[in-house]
Amino acid sequence: MEKNRILVLNLGSTSTKIALYQDADEIFSSTLHHEPEELQRFEDVWEQYDLRRDSILLFLKKKQVGFDGIQAIASRGGTFKPVEGGIYKITREMVEDTKTGLYGGHHATNVGCAIALDLGNEYGVPVFTVDPPSIDEFCPEARFSGHPLITRKSSFHGLNQKAAARAAAALLGKPYENTNLIVVHLGGGISVAAHRRGRIVEANNTLEGEGAFTPERTGALPVGDVIKLCFDGGYTKKEIVQMVNGRGGLWAYLGTTSGLEVEKRIAQKDDYAQGVYEAMAYQISKEIGACAAVLEGCLDSIVLTGSLAYSQILVNDIARRVSFLAPLRLLPGENEMKALAEGVSRYLQGVETLKEYRVKNGGLLNK
Repeated sequence: MEKNRILVLNLGSTSTKIALYQDADEIFSSTLHHEPEELQRFEDVWEQYDLRRDSILLFLKKKQVGFDGIQAIASRGGTFKPVEGGIYKITREMVEDTKTGLYGGHHATNVGCAIALDLGNEYGVPVFTVDPPSIDEFCPEARFSGHPLITRKSSFHGLNQKAAARAAAALLGKPYENTNLIVVHLGGGISVAAHRRGRIVEANNTLEGEGAFTPERTGALPVGDVIKLCFDGGYTKKEIVQMVNGRGGLWAYLGTTSGLEVEKRIAQKDDYAQGVYEAMAYQISKEIGACAAVLEGCLDSIVLTGSLAYSQILVNDIARRVSFLAPLRLLPGENEMKALAEGVSRYLQGVETLKEYRVKNGGLLNK
């Protein structure tokens, strides 16, 4: 069978990841880092479009990679309308939906989708995404927030969550569709999700203030105190949003988002740093316990993935609290680039079909 060359793009808050795959086999990968000072001149993430696009094209030129030898472009998904997990063609409608901000915060992945679509149109290459952050397979109970004016939204690390779940199921010798798992993505954002027989029926909204605090996000906050900050604290809406998503969590407490830096401080007997790190593990463990209740205690495994799964201190503290629920499995690292390539390869080889980005059943998508 003829091999397919797939260009993979994954834009993060301060980085642009680029990789070239031959089906699921990596040819090369690289991370282009953007200094905070370079990005601070932009008021909005969409203003970074030209910077990000130019950096991608310059890198490919240096690598002597032309689009004539590429069969597909894959981009990490943005904050689309709710969709089932699967493989999708990126469309103009999708990109326009991300610009509204109605389905989640403004994230660099949205810009990545726009760049991928424009490059695909310019060079005649099909463009796809796999398991975007807006995966919505919630059970009906999960949608209730506590007030009818607010419906809980599904927004989390769907790509790495699904990839880690499939890998864990394979190690268990079972199809993903026949397993019950709790997957914990530990990175700049932290998501804890309940996977019931191939569907993610519950997860914390990682962008808008749910779940544990993270290296850069506050997670859930006492609502009354947030109201006081909004109305009596003298903060603007933009400042509050930045406080919750970008300047919360470890950054707010310790002035760093680096787990390595926190561990270094702990090794130097910094009791405050140790207390903050333990508190983050404590909150993550509470989220795992909540997902165990969602799955009614029927668990095959608890899977820890993401860059912070390399942190032995954090992992040991979580394990101490939750290992009685189910066996823990470590799948450290963020395997999003490979997961994108694998998904697109499955479609190009005819193993998996495309999902359609459409509205049905009274506004819910793909239900």
